[in-house]
Amino acid sequence: MQKLLYTIERDNHNEKNLRDILSKNKHIKFVSLMGVDLGGNATDEKIPMELFLDDIDNFLESAVQTDGSSVELYNIATLNNAKVDLMPDTECTWFIDYNFEHIDEETNLPVGTLRIPAFLIHENKKVCSRGILKKSEKYFKNSIIELFREYPHLINNIGIEKADDIEDIILTAATELEFWVNTPEDKADLEKLSVSQSLKEQYWKRTHGIIRTCLEKSIIVLQKMGINPEMAHKEVGGINSSISIDGKTNHAMEQLEISWKFSSPIQTADNELLVREIIEDVFTSHGLEVTFKAKPIHGVAGSGGHTHVGVSAKLKDGSIKNLFAPRDMNKDYVSEIGYGALMGILKNYEVLNPIVTATNDGFNRLVPGFEAPVCIVTSLGHSYKLPSRNRSVLVGLVRDIKNPKTVRFELRSPNPLSNTYLVVAGCYQTMLDGIKAVAKSKLTTKELEKEISKDIGEESFYLEKNRSYRDENDVFEYYTIEERNERFSVPPATVYENMRNLEIDKSKVDVLKMGDVFTEAIIDSFKTGAIDKWTKELNNRIIQNDREIIRNCVKLHNNENMDALDEVTWNKICDIKFKVMKDTLTKKSLFTEIKEAIEFNDFEKVSKLQLELNGYIEDIQALYADYKKNIY
Repeated sequence: MQKLLYTIERDNHNEKNLRDILSKNKHIKFVSLMGVDLGGNATDEKIPMELFLDDIDNFLESAVQTDGSSVELYNIATLNNAKVDLMPDTECTWFIDYNFEHIDEETNLPVGTLRIPAFLIHENKKVCSRGILKKSEKYFKNSIIELFREYPHLINNIGIEKADDIEDIILTAATELEFWVNTPEDKADLEKLSVSQSLKEQYWKRTHGIIRTCLEKSIIVLQKMGINPEMAHKEVGGINSSISIDGKTNHAMEQLEISWKFSSPIQTADNELLVREIIEDVFTSHGLEVTFKAKPIHGVAGSGGHTHVGVSAKLKDGSIKNLFAPRDMNKDYVSEIGYGALMGILKNYEVLNPIVTATNDGFNRLVPGFEAPVCIVTSLGHSYKLPSRNRSVLVGLVRDIKNPKTVRFELRSPNPLSNTYLVVAGCYQTMLDGIKAVAKSKLTTKELEKEISKDIGEESFYLEKNRSYRDENDVFEYYTIEERNERFSVPPATVYENMRNLEIDKSKVDVLKMGDVFTEAIIDSFKTGAIDKWTKELNNRIIQNDREIIRNCVKLHNNENMDALDEVTWNKICDIKFKVMKDTLTKKSLFTEIKEAIEFNDFEKVSKLQLELNGYIEDIQALYADYKKNIY
């Protein structure tokens, strides 16, 4: 396996070098163009290598046609206008995806597919996630240089004399990936999982057996692909597995995390897609199931995909300046630029949130008590010399007082299936809005620190009056839900409530549309797709699953083991079963009401009924758990 080629870097994306490389690696049999639609889905097709080698230049310079019905581009690729082209991206790293179950007879090596990241083109426009992020990077870089020329104090205060001293603006991003692994067919024991989580029996503990092997193999493959993993460990969720008499792992159910080195935004997003594929391939090849769902098991820890963003300037003398780092780390948390970026995310989060959390699964994770950020609030630290890393906030400041290069922001709300391309693009759009406002204000770092630390009711040059944006407390322990809603605003509770912000907050939507990065058509397509998937999943999956939960709540007591308490509890369970599931001549069940509201596109009603349903399902599960415990 040491002979395997894992990447082809951008310097080799020309006919001469490609022909030479591929002729030496005859086990690479296919080419696949990886376009990423607005839903974050990556295309994968098998084009025989012979066709690629026949005319490499033409393949790279022209586009491969595909049917728009196969990608998620609502209201863009329509039935009467479905032609979508895949255009290879020659400016990023290409990867080789190996099928270790298919060995090439000639070389005795696994058959490989050359994965080439690509853009989706419709009517000569890039309409894909990669294209949006690419445009966002370019717009941010150009805009920030213009700002520095107009407001030189921004860079003077961090030690850069003038904008012409800057050779390039460097955008960096990184993600962390949490996921659950289990042996097939095993059912979650919610009580065991909950107790293990509260006792922190799994967090950072040593992995064992086949899970350890898979984790180590995944890291090794990632290293070979140049993704540079930095750490892998057990997360808070999970229970101890057991080993059978023949040495096999039984009843595995563990939560793991892998993180890797930062890169450019587009490479970071490409890498995350590949990391998910590698992890899934490695673990499933050893008989384990992997899920990247945000909340695969109700009542225990969900999985996050924390996203880090940073901005630096490369100067013509070769030095690098972190634009978020203050001149003196002992006297300020961040620079003026850093405060602007942070304020931009917080003020405009209502329109960034729909991009971050666009699914029922994503909302299942965003509940208080599981280190999942619900409130639009940040934490800077208890003092300049004492970083806090408050895990209850939406945006965290990451800083090492001894190393200014590490200063960056961590958005804690994304989950493993959030569309990282769009999330990062949205972050840079909102950060730029805040930086522009700070530049025009000409406020000092001390004045900006006071602004972001303002209390509700206090005026601000940029932030909203009736909101608080900074808190160093655990916001879930320190405040009641009413106090949180008053200080940080009421968070959306369903996909519809979230998508509605893209219609209500027009001025904030304009921030996403700056530089024509998120166009009206793109925003409409994303919103339409999210609502369509929300209703279909609710109608065809969630209601079906809830129906099974209700049907499995069966009567267990009889005359011999019955107590009045059992009878009272069982009657409460029956009341919920009847309200949620049973239609009568005079009354429709909650299930039927939801289905009819979906049919009539009454999304506001659907949203309210879904929240009502969620409450009933939580109640009946808790009641039935207590009921079962009392039956001997």
